[in-house]
Order: sequence, then C-alpha cells, then structure tokens
Amino acid sequence: MLNFIYGRFSKDLGIDLGTANTLVFMKGKGIILQEPTVVAIDRDSGNVFAVGEEARLMVGRTPGNIVAVKPLKDGVIADFDVTEKMLQHFIQKTHRRKSFLAPRVVVGVPSGVTSVERRAVLDACLQAGAREAFTIDEPMAAAIGAGLPIHDATGNLMLDIGGGTTEVAVISLGGIVNSRSIRVGGNEMDEAVMQYIKRNYNLMIGERTAEEIKQEIGSAHPEFAVGSREVRGRDLVTGLPKTIEITAGEILEALSEPVAMIVDALKMTLEKTPPELSADILDKGLVMAGGGSLLKGLDQLIREETGMPVHRAEDPLTCVARGTGMTLENLARYESALISSRKVS
Repeated sequence: MLNFIYGRFSKDLGIDLGTANTLVFMKGKGIILQEPTVVAIDRDSGNVFAVGEEARLMVGRTPGNIVAVKPLKDGVIADFDVTEKMLQHFIQKTHRRKSFLAPRVVVGVPSGVTSVERRAVLDACLQAGAREAFTIDEPMAAAIGAGLPIHDATGNLMLDIGGGTTEVAVISLGGIVNSRSIRVGGNEMDEAVMQYIKRNYNLMIGERTAEEIKQEIGSAHPEFAVGSREVRGRDLVTGLPKTIEITAGEILEALSEPVAMIVDALKMTLEKTPPELSADILDKGLVMAGGGSLLKGLDQLIREETGMPVHRAEDPLTCVARGTGMTLENLARYESALISSRKVS
C-alpha cells in the first residue's frame, strides 16, 4: 500500500547529469528540462547567480566578482558544493507545484566512475532534496532509452559519446557484459579545435566558438569535409582582434586524434567480447547516442573501421535521460540495471 502511495503522488525524476548538458525526465511527463551544466556564482558571497542556459551565456563574459563554473569534469563531480546547488535548482524548478512527497531520483553516471565518485552523485541528490537516489551506468541508460532489447539473450553494442566521456558497452540479459569508458568526448573535440587554431594561426578562440565550428564544418570522414567558415578571435602576437578563414579539411585534421581514441575504445571492447555475442553484434550492428554521435561522417568512419552496421539512435541527445525515466517507470523490471542507491536517513 505504501509503495502504491509513493508511486501515485511522488514526482520522480530521471537525471542525465552530463559534463556539457543536464536533462531532467519527470515520471509521466517525459523530458521537462534540458540545460547546460553551468553555474554562475558570486565569488564574494558564494550565492548562485544563474544556472543553466543563463549561466552559459555568461561564460567568458562575467565581471570580476561573478565566475561561471562547470561543476562536472570528464563526467564526474569536480565541485561538490556547486553540483549540489545546481541539482537543488533543477529539482526545485521541476517541482514548482507542491508535491505530496520528495522525489526519487535515478541519475546516469559514466560506467568507469569509482565507488567514491558514484557516492558523491548520490549524496548530491539527497542534499538537493531527493527522498531516494539511484545510479545507472550511462551506456545502459542510453540502451534503454534507445529501445534496445537489453533483457534478451543477444548482444547489444552501445556507443554513447557525451561531453566529457565516451562509453562503449556490450549488453545482454539485462546487464553489461563488457564495457570501456574513456574521458574523451565533445569537450575534448572542442579543445582539439582550439589548439589547432592556436598552433597554426596564433589565434585564441573560446570554447563556444570552437563548438560552433565543430558543429558547422566538423567531420570525422574526408567525404564530409566540405566548406569553410570565418573565425574571429584574439591574435596572440598583437593581442588585437583578428579574423581568419578555416576549412572543413583543417577541422577534420584537428578532430582526428579524439576521433581515433573513440574508435580505438570501440575496437578494444569488441576484442574482449565473447564470440557468441560478437556474432549477434556483427549481425545487428552498433547503436550510437550522445551529442558526439552527431559529428558528421562518424558513422561512416566506424562502419569502415569495424565492418559493422552503424545506427544512430532516434534523438541521440536525450537517450540517457529517457533511459533513466523508463527505469523509474518500471523499477522492478530494470532493477538489475541500477548500480547503487541511497535513502534519506
């Protein structure tokens, strides 16, 4: 009876706590919030000045007393206090109406995190107002969100490329058989673009500009390296503003290293996969999710490098969040996928 009351009145939340973006799924409503994982803080008082999109617009443009902080690095909490304040803001924002009960929360975390890092996520959720918190590995959540038959006795291969990490996992019978997590993702690609332009043009550009370049003319395969773009930044020699023209071929070269690391992680996972599951994967192929999977030509490159069919999940940016939400809606069915949990004592 108590479980029925909890299920009926609690506005449970699934959270994809990403390095670049945080998405919140509310049970029964779907994804209700999608904002950058950025917090602007007043350095003098320690008070939160802005969170999410409003804070992202302040990155690199704040006065001395306000600092824009990205509290997660490579998929894990780098600043616990700021993460707690950010989660508190998101939970309160999604719980505008007074709810009968504090929410239960399921959070997606990288499969390579330590038990200490996992506990920090659970503690942050409880401190932010959750009644009970669970963690689920991101590739498992992405597979659930992408609609893969994770409970079947067949191999499913999931590649989730987020902002801070890339997760590769072979999933069968409701569990992860083999996985690999590397701290390379969209942010590393942006950094590679920044360093290439700095090295070749003596031009300093910001993270937002690098991300825009990657999205507009970035690619992982020569067939897709078409076009050019005007880039504005600060000349490192004169210190003055400067404009250059950069081609898609140059960005292809700039991105080659992080892309190669992602492909290598995929190959290493496949090398350690049992033969029976390898046969399933060769037949069914790979499913890609996460913002990094949107890089032009990446599916083509992986297809050529591995000889497997490659599919991009429908709405890859929201796969992990939808997976956490689907887990919440049927905790009994997905209990084996949850890694750890904590309750308010």
